[in-house]
Amino acid sequence: MQAGRDPHPLPDDGPAEPVGLPRPDPPAIKGRGTPIRIAHRFSRDERAPDDDGWPADEDGADIAPPPATQVTEEHARSLLSFNDSPDIPFDRSINPYRGCEHGCIYCYARPTHSYLDLSPGLDFETQLVAKVNAVEVLRRELARPGYRAAPVNIGSITDAYQPVERHLRLTRGLLELLTACEHPFTLISKSSGVERDLDLLAPAAARRQAAVFISLTSLDNRLSRILEPRAAAPARRLLTVQRLAQAGVPVAVNVAPVIPFLNEPEIERLVQAAVDAGARSIHWTVLRLPWEVAPLFRQWLDQHYPDRADRVMARIHDLRGGRDNDPRFGSRMKGQGIWAELIAQRMRGAIARAGLQPAPLALDASRFSPPPTGGRAVSPSRPPLRHPAAGDAQGSLF
Repeated sequence: MQAGRDPHPLPDDGPAEPVGLPRPDPPAIKGRGTPIRIAHRFSRDERAPDDDGWPADEDGADIAPPPATQVTEEHARSLLSFNDSPDIPFDRSINPYRGCEHGCIYCYARPTHSYLDLSPGLDFETQLVAKVNAVEVLRRELARPGYRAAPVNIGSITDAYQPVERHLRLTRGLLELLTACEHPFTLISKSSGVERDLDLLAPAAARRQAAVFISLTSLDNRLSRILEPRAAAPARRLLTVQRLAQAGVPVAVNVAPVIPFLNEPEIERLVQAAVDAGARSIHWTVLRLPWEVAPLFRQWLDQHYPDRADRVMARIHDLRGGRDNDPRFGSRMKGQGIWAELIAQRMRGAIARAGLQPAPLALDASRFSPPPTGGRAVSPSRPPLRHPAAGDAQGSLF
């Protein structure tokens, strides 16, 4: 693992440190001649920000700068993950990254970082893992004689378009392989970075082999900024929905998660905004608080919404049979009881008023052609993973 400054900050990260200058009085490191990492004359500037829709001065001067993101390389042995859950509409998925820079406080994937002996808290956001051989491994799996194609989801656990993707381009390489094989796929993201790959998505969508799900949690900038601190701004996500739809890519919007007394009052406005932007379908889930997510979310509530923290948790318990979380199939996504049914009724009513006719999206797997085996299978558009002096390594989650 190599540590250092984050080479992929968003505009809100503030100005970079002066090149070549250390922080004041850095402490000595035992067994090392110098504690300083300085830039060298061959350094490349990798700091071009993504268009995430946030003003550069969104944060106040009293906010501490974000900690550096560290990336560890993982050479995965497998990439496709299969499931038989009745709660999700796909039986296989791909996640090129472990951990996620977006830092969503409610993320149900946080506990998986504990399997690496890393914290589901800050480490999940800053100690990332990149499966750098993802394209090669997927090529091998798709070429197996017994493989049968069906829609594969990309990004179901951690966002495949989080900021580190701008340089590593692992998701881009996977899409190049899938589209070359005419393998159907879906994407889930809350990043505008998905627009980069419209040149692949639009032709695949025209063949009924691609669809995109954009998560939209709130239209309130303040709430979104503290709930999902490094994801794209709400208006920027809606613009992404519009641009995908205009390019002919089927887009669904996930109003997820619904959190009582926080974004729950926005249900009707969220649905209308999504449909106005071009969403073909609306999906939703209620907040899940498995394992370490529960204490993290409680601490977040106490910090940002102390006036309603008890009410929010009480309603979550109403939805979850008196507990923080209910992992049972059938209820873990939507909850149970009167409040769960009320949310479902509001969703159905908002969808009907927006004029959206629910229609299942069927992707075509009949044209899949296995990739050839042998030779190197690195995507030609992905630059080799580089370790600049500032450090940008990445790691593994399961």
